[in-house]
Amino acid sequence: MFTGIVEEVGQVKAIGNGTLQIQATKVLEDVKLGDSIAVNGICLTVTGFNSHSFQADVMPETIKRTSLGELKLGSPVNLERALTLSSRLGGHIVSGHIDGTGRIVSLKEDKNAILMKIQTDGAILRYIVEKGSVALDGISLTVAQVGTRDFTVSLIPHTRQVTNLSAKGEGSLINIENDVVGKYVAKLLQPADESVNVAAQSSITMDFLKENGF
Repeated sequence: MFTGIVEEVGQVKAIGNGTLQIQATKVLEDVKLGDSIAVNGICLTVTGFNSHSFQADVMPETIKRTSLGELKLGSPVNLERALTLSSRLGGHIVSGHIDGTGRIVSLKEDKNAILMKIQTDGAILRYIVEKGSVALDGISLTVAQVGTRDFTVSLIPHTRQVTNLSAKGEGSLINIENDVVGKYVAKLLQPADESVNVAAQSSITMDFLKENGF
């Protein structure tokens, strides 16, 4: 689990053949093999490291569902180590499991802030709530507005300075993770699927138990 508070911006040093190597500093301070590090919001497992970088394996499904396929050598990436019990939860609960992607369609100044509008599909928008939380490239942000095909977040200068958003513009692809609490609530409120009910029905009856000595 993560908080959506980016610890540092790393840099892609190698990518290909199912592996990703990231140059970093802070997240390497206490790194161990098998640790989880969020890279642009994607929970990846450390498979190797040295004093200046770490390596992670990337599955085809991850490439398909995220923006990793657009990374190049030198691309800046947001990095965050997994949450510990002693950590402050400064953002919101982030799982590191990306729901999909969106495109930045506009960046507009709003006094000292920037309004960033993201276009995405209905499956993502279903869980986007005004004043709710969303993780974009692993950054915990508050939703300012929700439209029929897009949503908007407001960025303070500090957020752009300490994340990869300073390198993103209109047309850039961005990873989206919806609020995990909202997803579970929506799932629980859905009517039970009849096929699931049928599958869940047990073949064990009272007659069966009597016939078998119970």
